[in-house]
Amino acid sequence: MTWKPDDGVRGTLEVVCDESGSDGENLTGGNTDVFAHGSVSMPTEVAAAYVQEVRDRIRSPATEYKANHLLREKHRDVLEWLLSPSGPIDGHAHVHLTEKAYFVVDRAVDLLLGDGTEALALYRLGRREFGEERWRDFLDAANRLLRVRVDGKADGPVDGFFRRVDDLRRAHPRREILERLAAARSRADAYRARLLEGPPLIPVLNPLLPAIVHTVAHWSAGGRTVRVVHDRQNMLTEQRIAWIEEQAARAGIGFAGLELVQARWDPRILLADFLAGIARKLASDELNGRADPALIALLRPFVGPTSVWGDARSWASLTENTESAAAPSPNINSAV
Repeated sequence: MTWKPDDGVRGTLEVVCDESGSDGENLTGGNTDVFAHGSVSMPTEVAAAYVQEVRDRIRSPATEYKANHLLREKHRDVLEWLLSPSGPIDGHAHVHLTEKAYFVVDRAVDLLLGDGTEALALYRLGRREFGEERWRDFLDAANRLLRVRVDGKADGPVDGFFRRVDDLRRAHPRREILERLAAARSRADAYRARLLEGPPLIPVLNPLLPAIVHTVAHWSAGGRTVRVVHDRQNMLTEQRIAWIEEQAARAGIGFAGLELVQARWDPRILLADFLAGIARKLASDELNGRADPALIALLRPFVGPTSVWGDARSWASLTENTESAAAPSPNINSAV
């Protein structure tokens, strides 16, 4: 089945989304190191035909198909067909990626210094110069500092984080950003005190909400107004959807609302799920130096340029762009 992207598209553009790689607030110690938010825009009947073709090609008895079906080596031809130029989703799909460890560093620097612009330099310095164990300890401590729930360890998250900062300072004295972080304990204490008063509307460590804003921004290029249909998520309450609307309005993005539906009712969500799961796995493989170059080349056209990514080598491969990905908007967690 073929169709032109302008067929039936007048006025508001409907975009259908799903995600892959959610580990709650455990971004540095969860099951995945990449979060992916996939989106597609096409008529429901076209998506249904493509999903059926995936089923016909794979011929699995499973009642629910997921990305891992396409990622199996025996189904590589189906995966290549799905992602190929002039394939089913070419020009009609997009994926926003978040490198979780970098996201944690960005949010910690933004919280403590009031400006996240130095996060990228710290992240790349850390991976290169501090040593794997010391840097991992710092990332875990930053994750604990920012998360809403305390994990019950004996030391508090603030104490633990600043011990790790001191470790880095001893390893690399006179690094300005480390000195500034060390002097920002009052901000960390104030943040934890606010959490004791009640959970924030927008958890600082949740990548889904800013990813939706970035997704709407992508599809609204050219002045289009975008309506989002999203797989059901407990995170997407009425109050948080209102926050997304507010962020879009601040950025001048046309946003016509968000509807939650169950995946089995909309084949477009299945295609978004396929793309998100595939992109998460391939991007993670690239991040860890074990990627398949041919598959990365097929994924590349779908990767959003404002993805939140800190690792220079893998980002260049994912996008053929030597510049770093854009960090989250300074206001992306302004509700915290």
